Amino acid sequence: MTDNTFGPNGWTPERLGNLTGKTYLITGANAGAGFQAARTLLKKSAKVVMLNRSAAKSQAAVVDLKKEFGAKSDVSFIRMDLASLASVRDAAAEVLKTVPRIDALICNAAIAQVPTQKLTVDGFESMLGTNHYGHFLLCGLLFERIAETKGRIVVVSSLGYNMGIKTIQFDDMNWDKNYHQNKTYSQSKLAQMMFAYELQDRLAAAGRTDVQVYVCHPGSSRTSLIATSGNLATRILFGLMSLSPMVQSAEKGAWPEVMCATETGLQQRALYGPTGRMEFVGPVGKGTLHAHAHDKPVMTRLWALSEQEVGFEWRP
Repeated sequence: MTDNTFGPNGWTPERLGNLTGKTYLITGANAGAGFQAARTLLKKSAKVVMLNRSAAKSQAAVVDLKKEFGAKSDVSFIRMDLASLASVRDAAAEVLKTVPRIDALICNAAIAQVPTQKLTVDGFESMLGTNHYGHFLLCGLLFERIAETKGRIVVVSSLGYNMGIKTIQFDDMNWDKNYHQNKTYSQSKLAQMMFAYELQDRLAAAGRTDVQVYVCHPGSSRTSLIATSGNLATRILFGLMSLSPMVQSAEKGAWPEVMCATETGLQQRALYGPTGRMEFVGPVGKGTLHAHAHDKPVMTRLWALSEQEVGFEWRP
């Protein structure tokens, strides 16, 4: 059941006020929805720090953004590869040294539909390692800086969370026995949501209100996500789908994450995104959240395992 408190057109960037003095960190911001989120925030005079894997693509994105919004627009990047825990630690250290406030950390970067099983340098299945473990560690390392600003953590998930096995496969986290490009991806996005909802619970139990945590998804958007990691058949299928009204622009795909980073009065135990047909497209608002995404025993177990795997104990 969806509801929309923002009227028939849903949330749009027209609701944004001036964001001068606010700082937003976005992972994977040199293309797709992350780049569009950066554009939307810069247009309102925010400071944007991109955390991206490719230095060359980041430099090109900064040039494009400064061309659009002026040489004085405050956009920069710090190199970070979410598939490497060492890289995440280095990037977080650089952020803590150079970024005095974080109004929102937008966990936007992801890889999807990797056709055959690949492992990260730390030995994790690549989608789980990049999408979940990398962000889990980053959020933990930056948490107190976010809290100092009374900031937010925004986890960008996917409707894919509802298309896999609907739980965490604890006995085979790397999917050695049954790797499947879609189901394994679905589990990585479910893990991200479970992390966010468990963090909400831990903050509430500790009586902390200095950090808010929101979960959203972009719906079905024309981004480079599948083009960069899917196999040929998947890329062709999505290419054909992109021509249909069931796929929206990357710019609209960015609206849910910008909303979750800026809008007041949102519910934390919710999933925000398009509310139109199949929740793939349409006005942005509060969508359907299925109960398996916040199954308490699974969330608790995943948190403990995540701490162990990334080597970081996190007691918010």
